[in-house]
Amino acid sequence: MESVAELEDRLSTPRTALVDDLRKIDGDLLVLGAGGKLGPSLVRLAVRAAEAAGGGRRVIAVSRFGESGLADELRAIGATTIAADIADDTALGDLPDAPNVVFLVGAKFGTSGREAATWYTNAFLPGRVVQRFRGSRIVALSTGNVYPLTPVAAAGPTEDTPLGPVGEYAMSCLGRERILEHSAVVSGTPTALIRLNYAVEMRYGLLVDLAGAILAGEPIDLTMGHANMVWQGYANEVVLRALLLADVPPAVLNVTGPELVSIRQVAAALAARLDVPVRFTGQEADTALLSNAGRCHRLFGYPDVTLDELLDYTAAWVGSGLPSLNKPTGFQRRDGRF
Repeated sequence: MESVAELEDRLSTPRTALVDDLRKIDGDLLVLGAGGKLGPSLVRLAVRAAEAAGGGRRVIAVSRFGESGLADELRAIGATTIAADIADDTALGDLPDAPNVVFLVGAKFGTSGREAATWYTNAFLPGRVVQRFRGSRIVALSTGNVYPLTPVAAAGPTEDTPLGPVGEYAMSCLGRERILEHSAVVSGTPTALIRLNYAVEMRYGLLVDLAGAILAGEPIDLTMGHANMVWQGYANEVVLRALLLADVPPAVLNVTGPELVSIRQVAAALAARLDVPVRFTGQEADTALLSNAGRCHRLFGYPDVTLDELLDYTAAWVGSGLPSLNKPTGFQRRDGRF
């Protein structure tokens, strides 16, 4: 992938299984938080899949949008866009009804020192959204941060593993899940919770963080020595297909790649592709923030972009100085402070 246009095309090309699943879902799709990291590529994927599926359903993208030009870009590919701040009750109430809702709104970066606002966005607002769209089918993005740090030697937490969030960001995300669960049960609203660990594309993600640090000559901290990650196109596909999993009480699904990734090994692999040396600091801890996505893979198959391909694409992209979102993941943090 050698350009943003080529990357966007790859991210938004629907596989047959997604198109088939959308044919089973009636009505429009409303995407709340369409301007975030996953939102634009998810909307593009949904539009193309909906067109292939037929049925005339609209994909409605909701975000504050601002001055980025993103709303124009999404309209150009067939999405309906609405500029709105859903934290405002009037704006939320004015949104069109939709039988299918994807809720991507959340706060992570810069949340240390803004804990009250973080809890408002991550825990209070989701309840308001369920009240507004009670009875709709809702898929809500959560995070693997709700799990505790777990032994690297184990298989990683499944959806049934007891939760143990580290830090206020992760605790607020558990708050989001609890509020969504309560609201779904009380209102009879079918819901699915997606615990995502480290989506990767060429402008953002754990591999981009590593490649940038390597090129800058910065040492790679190995203390958080292992992680899971997944191609963002696959994560977006699963989010959309999970509309069919929505249930009362909510269905829960871990979404990440199948590999336990060694930070030391992938950093060395990136450095080799970039043809530069890599330096390390620290020593791998025996625990890490991990997830077991076996259920996801049984339901939806494996990611269509492999780890080796992600390494190739990331090294070529970052090495060529192509655009970045400039949003570090903070994967190294073991104290939960973002």
